[in-house]
Amino acid sequence: MSALAIGGVAFVCLSFAVVAGIFIRDRLPKHHLSTDSKEAIKLATAVVGTLSALAVGFLIASAKTAFDDAEAELRTSVARVVLLDRVMAHYGPETKEARRLLAELVSLRLQDAWVDEDHDDTTPDARKSDLGVEPVQDQLRALSPETDAKRQLQSRAIAISGEIAEAHWLLLEKGGEGLPQAFLVILVFWLALLFFTFGLLAPANATVIGMLFVCALSVGGAIFLIIDMAHPYLGIIQVSDAPLRTALEHLGR
Repeated sequence: MSALAIGGVAFVCLSFAVVAGIFIRDRLPKHHLSTDSKEAIKLATAVVGTLSALAVGFLIASAKTAFDDAEAELRTSVARVVLLDRVMAHYGPETKEARRLLAELVSLRLQDAWVDEDHDDTTPDARKSDLGVEPVQDQLRALSPETDAKRQLQSRAIAISGEIAEAHWLLLEKGGEGLPQAFLVILVFWLALLFFTFGLLAPANATVIGMLFVCALSVGGAIFLIIDMAHPYLGIIQVSDAPLRTALEHLGR
């Protein structure tokens, strides 16, 4: 389910909780909503409100960390790719095929990383992209350097490609990560309980009810932003692909 859909579901749940609170309040016996009863309800929901605030703060920090890590990984990998291309260029024309493969893999990364969640990864190009820099490494290992200088360049290129491969597989391992569904369900339940209490205790006039719905929309929007940032290559808030495009312009020169 997309981040926008999850945010919409959260908004609907919170809005339903407000309506349920207003509906139940008019049908409760008077003593259930006495001053003492309201104070007890407020104290109980304060605990839930504190837990919800802590959970939302944790999710925001986690999503921001995931987004920043993805951006740093991309910039680091791009720098290594350009460096690898320059090392192979200094080696000589024997690395022409390896450099072509490197540029092709960068192009595939552009196509595969910034896609919709419904993207079909069963295509041949997607499977080739999953291999990362390994085809380039095969080309480098197949070289037969005649001089010490070329042997040093070959070793350097293999070392850089190994760093790129490590970053690539780390990215794939993190690609399926997101917010735990159970945690998200419990958070929405806590928030729904709070909004149910708001509907139960607040006066039933248009201003209050309208403000409660605006608050529910704001919370749903916050959940959407958190989930969207937790998936840096999907959705509306994405890591910029500008570094890859810039690198692609310099590869092969």
